[in-house]
Amino acid sequence: MSLSPRPEPVRFQSLADAVDFLYSRLPGALHVGAPLGLGKPHRLLNALYERAEREPTRRLHLYTALSLDPPAAGKGLEARFLQPFLERHFGDDYPRLAYVQALKRNALPAHMEVEEFYLQSGALLRSQAAQRRYASLNYTHVARALAERGVNAVVQKVAADPSGSGRLSLSCNTDLTFDAVDAIVASGLPRPLLIAEVDPLLPWIDGSAAVDASFFDAVATPPGPYPKLFGLPRQPVSDADYAIGFHASTLVRDGGTLQIGIGTLADALCHALVLRHTDNAAYWRVLEALGYKKAGGSGNAGGSALAHAASSDVDLSSNRNAMASIAPAAPLEHTASSDVDLSSTSNAKATIAPLAPFSVGLFGCSEMLNEGFRRLVEVGVIKRKVVDDLDVMRRLHDGRADAADLERLEREGEYLQGGFYLGSQDFYDWLRDMPPAQRRGISMRRISEVNELYGGNETLERLQRRDARFFNSCMMATALGAAVSDTLDDGRVVSGVGGQYNFVAMAHALPNARSVLMLRATRDGGGETRSNVVWNYPQATIPRHLRDVYVTEYGIAHLRGKTDEDCILAMAAIAGSGFQYPLLQAAIGAGKLAPKHYRLSDRNTPQRLRAALAPLRAQGVLPDYPLGSDFTAVEQRLVKALAWLKANTATTGAKARTALKAWFSGGAADAEAMRRMGLERTAGFAERLEARLVALAMRENSAD
Repeated sequence: MSLSPRPEPVRFQSLADAVDFLYSRLPGALHVGAPLGLGKPHRLLNALYERAEREPTRRLHLYTALSLDPPAAGKGLEARFLQPFLERHFGDDYPRLAYVQALKRNALPAHMEVEEFYLQSGALLRSQAAQRRYASLNYTHVARALAERGVNAVVQKVAADPSGSGRLSLSCNTDLTFDAVDAIVASGLPRPLLIAEVDPLLPWIDGSAAVDASFFDAVATPPGPYPKLFGLPRQPVSDADYAIGFHASTLVRDGGTLQIGIGTLADALCHALVLRHTDNAAYWRVLEALGYKKAGGSGNAGGSALAHAASSDVDLSSNRNAMASIAPAAPLEHTASSDVDLSSTSNAKATIAPLAPFSVGLFGCSEMLNEGFRRLVEVGVIKRKVVDDLDVMRRLHDGRADAADLERLEREGEYLQGGFYLGSQDFYDWLRDMPPAQRRGISMRRISEVNELYGGNETLERLQRRDARFFNSCMMATALGAAVSDTLDDGRVVSGVGGQYNFVAMAHALPNARSVLMLRATRDGGGETRSNVVWNYPQATIPRHLRDVYVTEYGIAHLRGKTDEDCILAMAAIAGSGFQYPLLQAAIGAGKLAPKHYRLSDRNTPQRLRAALAPLRAQGVLPDYPLGSDFTAVEQRLVKALAWLKANTATTGAKARTALKAWFSGGAADAEAMRRMGLERTAGFAERLEARLVALAMRENSAD
């Protein structure tokens, strides 16, 4: 039986008229779904919020995630720096989401409810309503949950076909819309009302992202001017970030599959992969600075083994992990040693993934496409193509592909698949302006296709996702291998599970795949340094039985299939030097380690890392902003100076010492920086002190 074609959508130019349409078509409570991130139609949602405020008799339930909100400018020096940047970067007409502002004030009207399954990191820790109505869901389970909640409308930002065909593209957010509509209908509920808001600035993505306009019930095309797309400001990459990224890069196999998250750890990893491909000699200089050694031959030879101080000479298919070094005659004390210590442990003696430039290249398959993928495509690291044809993929896998297969692969193949994208304005320009033939290799897909193997063509996806490496970050990890990625010890949610569990589980399901969770070994706050490798924690995002690979700036811990004892020793080896001792003490107290005698290293320190990487920083091998910057040159200098100032005023005592030093120290000020901060002319004690603090911070950082 053939289905009758859907009618053409109702067209609106007024957002208020589109909201009227929604209210008139749906009696009773409104259960509205909206995409996460960039695909959220901010102006349409604000018009809906305004209408809902006027009609408290109609309940409004909004189901969404990652409600992006530009940071507030703050006060004092922070405001002096941020206010001009925010106005330039986001535009002074950026439509902040009204419901987010209400949530932050704990002032959401009683007849409204907002439920999110992923929060902008740290933005809603103090919002009682957001914390109460957070839904902890795997990304791939969200569509099912939307059906269970009876969602009766979906609103989404879309792109219009620049060729004038009249088609629309879900562009940045194919992740949940298709899955949600199917799940709602499959549950026996009516197809939800679908309303699109056309944004001329949103890049057009064809293929599986494009639909006939009739997919929607209504299409709103509001007049300009059009606010900028939300651009994530690119942040500087620290020494610890770079060390983590380069350690992680040694795990990637040519011809494999890559998934990455977002943030400076992902930026560092992408830079490492770019350098490995474009300047292999420089790549090896960084690895050597981190303690890696070539085991015969050149790094360009493609098959060398490594002898590294933190468990990097590893065959990823091996199930063995070496024990930490034990000194039977030494007491359990924090003694430094350069020859017998936890940081000198190594895994099974086997060759690791070749570290030559990429010949076959990588296939990118990631829930989120971002800045790093742009750079990897540009330099030719992401280039391995796949097709959705099981027979062709089998022949490619077996080495039986003929000329026709290869020609089809080149013509139809996709090198990058994702569920949503989010990045900088440069990233959006790249998507918008790339040649059509190149853009055809990028496919935006349902999250059920990207984030899991089951329910679709599992055999095909296994062939496509060979040698997969799933890189994600976490906040903390326990010595027994559980990961803490989204929630504080008191239960407050920082962000959300998102797709992290999906990729960890997929790594265990695919042959020769690995889940790699990256984290900084320590964090600073309130003038105190704390370890991110802990004995235990009240909350966990990834359970210990799915432990696999962890990476800190001090090395790699391979935990898959290991005993608890071996896991503890491997995690202690990549913890900061000052935190290895209490970690082992806790393990011994719990009976998880034998009360033997251990010597601990003092080599896992920020100071040693900084000294090792300083020459490479000076040479430009490790730039502050490897994927480009949204800050001007003077702002980049100020970012470093203000970070130094924040670190040196973290406690009352430090604040007093820094203020006294600033007030009485001499030396020329950076005139350009002072103008940028509005401190070239000062009035009153407070402004003069601010100016001297900035001048001191600029001098301290220029000395570095």
